[in-house]
Order: sequence, then structure tokens, then C-alpha cells
Amino acid sequence: MTSGGPQDTRALVAIDLGAESCRLSLLRWVGQQPQIQLVYRFANNVVESVDGLHWNLESIVTGLDEGLARCAGIVDEGIRSVAVDGWAVDYVRLDAAGAPVAAPFCYRDERTVVAEASLHERISAERMRELTGIQLLRLNTAYQMFADNAELRSMPWLNLPEYILYRLGARPVSERTNASHTQMLGLNGEWCEEILAALGSSAAAMPELVDPGTDVGQLNGKLAALPAFAATRLVAPCCHDTASAIAAIPDAGNDWAYISSGTWSLVGTLLGAANNSAQAREENFTNLRGADGTICFHKNVNGMWLLRQCIESWTAEGAEIDLPTLVKEAAAVPSLAYVLDVDDPDLLLSGRMPQRINAQLHRRDLPELSVRAEDAAVMASFLFYSLARRYADVLRAVAEITGKKFRRLHIMGGGSQNEFLNRLTAEATRLEVCRVGTECSTVGNFAVQLAAMESGRSTSEWAKILEPVH
Repeated sequence: MTSGGPQDTRALVAIDLGAESCRLSLLRWVGQQPQIQLVYRFANNVVESVDGLHWNLESIVTGLDEGLARCAGIVDEGIRSVAVDGWAVDYVRLDAAGAPVAAPFCYRDERTVVAEASLHERISAERMRELTGIQLLRLNTAYQMFADNAELRSMPWLNLPEYILYRLGARPVSERTNASHTQMLGLNGEWCEEILAALGSSAAAMPELVDPGTDVGQLNGKLAALPAFAATRLVAPCCHDTASAIAAIPDAGNDWAYISSGTWSLVGTLLGAANNSAQAREENFTNLRGADGTICFHKNVNGMWLLRQCIESWTAEGAEIDLPTLVKEAAAVPSLAYVLDVDDPDLLLSGRMPQRINAQLHRRDLPELSVRAEDAAVMASFLFYSLARRYADVLRAVAEITGKKFRRLHIMGGGSQNEFLNRLTAEATRLEVCRVGTECSTVGNFAVQLAAMESGRSTSEWAKILEPVH
């Protein structure tokens, strides 16, 4: 084995499930040097039906099968393993035969508004927070499950990444980085019986918990007939895509923070142990599990969802919006004397976003903005200034709670490409901004696979080796 490569140089596949697109990437070793290739990307979107917002599971599965077949057609030496990460909290209910009973709900569905209040009549929000150390969000799996009808509640379930692994041949599991976002995992890393009792369930009815990097079976089914998949193992990486993305940050120091900038902005730092102090609870920070026993200590902040929803409104009216042009035009707009409360619960909902923004400004007796597409740059600039201000406020709280002194801020995800927002963030936080990349969840996914299958290097060490290729 050379200083750069693994002992087994067969290819690896990383599947990243995204709320807007799903991606399949191939890692191969050429002369002991890593090469990551995006093999297939396909669109993903929410479908609105009579009973709410759902994901098109059939479309996702069809796209993944196509992508895996393409991966198999590229390699000669066989595929060593496949691992899946994706957004958290959403899940698939399974019947007795292990088949989905319905399309999974999207976390933005409004059914959890009532469910959240109803669940807290059985167990208080403060108690759930005390038991889990997890940020209270009505989109968390516990609230979604409480919104299910009695028949559904009795059925087994798997979060989406673990379901995809299960469909490929894995045993049914819940990987801990994903399980921690359900609001049902205790601070001890096990299912919390007190919360499950409030939900009308028990630990015996829950999936088996496994750590990142666990081998959960061999790929089987029709894809296994392809020579490349004859002996492919299935690995549960950090199934939560944020944990995978953070695992890709090539920084061994203790003086950095991160922003995972996408639909959501996840703002925080990496810790060696959970911090569920009174101030952390009051500020509603989360303690999600990460790679190598770490804790992703951060807060969910509304992100590029705000602008994307605005763009959807404008394009529905016939406008053509080019995002790079819009960002450039926004950079020329002067800042306003006030900013948006980007975490207003009303702004988490879909539809009519420009009007929702103005509704908040109206409630605060602040001047409203034009909702016309021709004035999109003004709205976009306002959103970018507001996000940067919010990032700075959250990072000040992180530093105060953890006692850390930050010097660098790693920004990853699609939002890392927005140079205007990066500049505003650097100015607001007074930190050195380092752009990690847009596909860092893929790199983290691969790094966890390698750390699990190759002895001698940690996830972060493999991320450092893979750093030049992303």
C-alpha cells in the first residue's frame, strides 16, 4: 500500500439523495491516485397530492437503478461497496413483506403543525430536548410519525437512505447520524424509551442501530447479476448527508466552524462530546452524531430555500431567472437598514415566498419589497444580507456556548458557490471563509467507506487524501 491509496483498489459508489437532485458517484484509483466521477444525476422534487406533500419514491428508485447500472458499465475490476447518504427525518413505512405502503411524506408537509402540539401534550418539548440534545423542529421524524394514522404507526419504518440500502439487500437498520435527527435517540446513543412510550411505540419496534461505516449486507437482486456487483458490500456511511459533508472537511484543528449551505444552512462546529447545557437548550442547538464518534453541534437556519422559492414564484409568472446573473445583480444593490427574520416558521412553508416575506415585514411595521420579477435583485440582495447576519449571530452563540475561538469558517454545499453571500458572511462573522466544495457529502461518504474497510486511517485522514479531487 502506498501513502495515498487503499490495499483494495476496487471502485466504490456513493449515492447522495438530495431534495432537488440525486447523484451517483464512482471512486476509482488510478496509479494509487483517487478519481471521483459523477456518473449520474437526476432530478428529485416534491409531489403534492390530496393528502399532502410526498416524495416520488418510484422515480427515485428508478433513477438509482439506472445510475448503478451505469456505474457497473464503467468499471472493469468490480465494485467493492455502495453506500447511501441523504437528507434526514423522512422515512418509508413497510408492510409485512418489506414493501413500501405509500409514498413517503416530505418534511415540509404541514401535518406536523398539529402533531407537534399534540405530542407535547404527552411529553413536553423541554423534556424531549433534555433527553435527546436535539434541536426542536416540527419536521423531526418523531413529530411526523405522531401525525401518521394508527394503522401506519404500527408498521415498521426506515429513513430514506437506509431504505435504499435495504432495497439493495441490506438488513433493516437505522444508522446513528440519521437516527439522532429523529428526536427519538437518547444522548446515550440508544432509542429513548420515554419518548417512544409517548409515541405509542417501544425500542423493540425500532430498527437496529448501527454506527457509521457498518457493513450491512451484500448487494443482491437484479443488479447483482451484473459482473461488477457480484461481490459488492453495502455500507451505512454517515447516512445523514450533513454528517457526511462535515466528515469531508480537511481541517485537523479545533478553531473552525462550518456552514452547510443548501436548502438549509446548518451553522455550527464539531465537538468531541454532546453539549446539552442550559444555554444550548435555550438557544435550541442540536447535537447530531457525526463520523468517528464526533458531535455536529449546530443550528438549522433557513437557507437557499428562501431564494429558490422566490424564483419558483417568479418563473411561474413567466419570468426567466438565471441564478448567476441574479447574484451578480444583487451584489450591486445597497443593503437595507433592516434584515429579515429568516427563521420565521411561515418562511419554512412552500409557495408565495415573496408575499410571505412581505407579510413578515408588514407585521414588523417595516417597508415591504417589490414582489415583481423585474425587481428580483433587490429581494435577492435582502435575503443574502439577512442570511449573513443570521450566520454571524448563530456563530457568536456557538462560540459562547462551547468556549471555542474561531478563526476559520468552512462553507460547503451548493451555497458555497455564491461568492457574494460568502463575502457578506466573511464581513459579518470576521472569519476567514474557506470554500469546501459542492459535493462534499460524496467525499465524506467515500471517506467513511474507506475508513471502515481499510485499517490504519480515520475518516478525516481519508478525507484529506480525497481533498484534491473535489
